[in-house]
Amino acid sequence: MNMRTVYVNGEYMPEADAKVSIFDRGFLMADGVYEVTSVLDGKLIDFDGHAVRLQRSLDALDMANPISKDDLLEVHRELVRLNGIEEGMIYLQITRGAPEDRDFVFPDPETTPCTVVLFTQNKPGLADNPAAKRGMKVISIDDIRWGRRDIKTVQLLYPSMGKMMAKKAGADDAWMIQDGFVTEGTSNNAYIVKGNKIITRAKSNDILHGITRAAVLRFAQEAQMEVEERNFTIEEAREADEAFITSASTFVMPVVEIDGQPLGDGTPGKVAPRLREIYLDESRKVAI
Repeated sequence: MNMRTVYVNGEYMPEADAKVSIFDRGFLMADGVYEVTSVLDGKLIDFDGHAVRLQRSLDALDMANPISKDDLLEVHRELVRLNGIEEGMIYLQITRGAPEDRDFVFPDPETTPCTVVLFTQNKPGLADNPAAKRGMKVISIDDIRWGRRDIKTVQLLYPSMGKMMAKKAGADDAWMIQDGFVTEGTSNNAYIVKGNKIITRAKSNDILHGITRAAVLRFAQEAQMEVEERNFTIEEAREADEAFITSASTFVMPVVEIDGQPLGDGTPGKVAPRLREIYLDESRKVAI
């Protein structure tokens, strides 16, 4: 296991030396936000989209951004270089910092600087993931998260529990249901395909505004595919011709089974693999 070089509050250091205070509000209160940017061919995929969403999340939590976009790009590139990442991910987390003691009230930002942490995850074969050829299985679970899923906070306890429920059921992931309609996957946006129409929930406070989602829907429309942004039920999903998810780390991943029921013949259809191919091709062209 190679020792990674990570970034903590302005410094690059070996991961074993990286420390954050026990009073950090990310640790005590989940008072922080994060982003994950994929790396292909040693370049960053959709960095601008992640930087814009990071700012949006910080604004929503009334947290000042402690690092400029240019500096953030520089840190991402330096970590890719220092860790020799060809394919993988860069995880970024910003918390409201570590005041001198625990308190529900926000600390004074003048005296308590934000905590900024970045690290890499080396994932050779990310683009050629064999799971994309066979597809994944999902189960449905109740969505009991807080009301602002559009803010990408580090509050990931229920998504973690959802992944464990899926694992226990012999599936790969869970889709969450609110008022009878699918919101999203535990760490991804959810889609179904009926006829030649791609259906996915519209953006609101109920779902994360996926960076990969935005790109994939744009590419789908450019490829003359019909896109309908609306709520759909889990029953409708089980009757669909195809289904898939999108996220920064899985790109476009076919879903071949929902709650034990295969979709079509239980193998990836035509739309999801085609969208994956388009997404990877187009994203590589503009990676920085």
